[in-house]
Amino acid sequence: MTADIEVEISSVGAQGDGVAETPDGPLYVPYVLAGERVCVRPAGEDRAELLGIVRASPERVDPACPHFTLCGGCSLQHMEAAAYATWKCAQVDAALKARGIATEIGSLVTARPRSRRRATFAATRTRKTLTLGYYARGSHTIIPVSECPLVVPEIERALPALAAMIGPGLSRSSRASILVTSTASGLDVAVTGGKPLDGPLRIALAEQASAADVARLSWEGEIVAERHMPAVNLSGLSVTPPPGAFLQPTREGEEALVRLVQEAVGNAARIADLFAGCGTFTAALAKKATVHAVEGEAASLAALARSIREQGPVLGLKPVTCETRDLARRPLLASELDRFEAVVFDPPRAGAATQAEEIAKSRVPLIVAVSCNPATFARDARTLLNGGYKLVKLTPVDQFLWSPHIELVGIFTRG
Repeated sequence: MTADIEVEISSVGAQGDGVAETPDGPLYVPYVLAGERVCVRPAGEDRAELLGIVRASPERVDPACPHFTLCGGCSLQHMEAAAYATWKCAQVDAALKARGIATEIGSLVTARPRSRRRATFAATRTRKTLTLGYYARGSHTIIPVSECPLVVPEIERALPALAAMIGPGLSRSSRASILVTSTASGLDVAVTGGKPLDGPLRIALAEQASAADVARLSWEGEIVAERHMPAVNLSGLSVTPPPGAFLQPTREGEEALVRLVQEAVGNAARIADLFAGCGTFTAALAKKATVHAVEGEAASLAALARSIREQGPVLGLKPVTCETRDLARRPLLASELDRFEAVVFDPPRAGAATQAEEIAKSRVPLIVAVSCNPATFARDARTLLNGGYKLVKLTPVDQFLWSPHIELVGIFTRG
């Protein structure tokens, strides 16, 4: 049996765990802060379980949630706000330096509690009970939650009704994933991992959706109840995303990203909006410029195109064209990009390696890169820099409160 030991925490690493330097190498300890002395139990390889705090950091605060350290949703509720903001910016700086990029990092656009408009829960059932909550850290155990200080109140209030709604569709061997999005017309719920749909289950789920008062319920991508069209407001454009479609996690964060992008493009008259999704930036850009929106997910782009077609003239938007295209496999070529005065791209966490290579070859004078992953942002930024662009402004935006994740908006100009 491994003996318990005391260690000194030298720093907080990129995933939010404390790092203790030991004779056997670094040891990673969750829920601790730099400068603390803690008692831990080594748990194999380079991990350790926190047993107690021997000497606490002055930056330690009481967590906001009774489920903290039990569920795996948050890593940093115990860190004071100013220290937390400094740490997040430091992660961006480290990712950039790893690619040889030195630049000034702007002030963090902070997130507030109870602002997440979408969250993914897990659910399982036994013969007598149904458990809905979040997975424990590094585990398949589902921790039931009665409250969550991350999500908007309407999602938190709905947790018991959501559990009752999906109950008929769960088997005792299944672990379902429930994506819940708060929209202007109610909750949009997308479930995967449940029983296969049949006639009786469709009826039961539709009845439960009515009882839970959700706007829409989809099951493995198929809509089984749509009491209201779940609409989101994207810079004045009302869009109904397909089930499970990507949206920015907070309204405030989305507004900050849009503002930063609008300020960056200025008076550019022709803009390419790459990885456009359902149109996070499209309508905002189309208020002043013609926009070419490109997205690989056909259903999301179709939702955007439909809204532009129906509402664009009323909103006074400039012309918007939409192209379904997998930009990871078939990026817009430099020759296609050269007709634009600005390019905005907002790829998934994997980044935009192949598209960045084509942008770097282009003559587009202004590039705005939005990213939810500092590591892939830095990789793509290095490609642009090697192609002759300059990184002139970088702003971090926190939409994932108390987690290691951070978003970025980088502005590049052709040198």
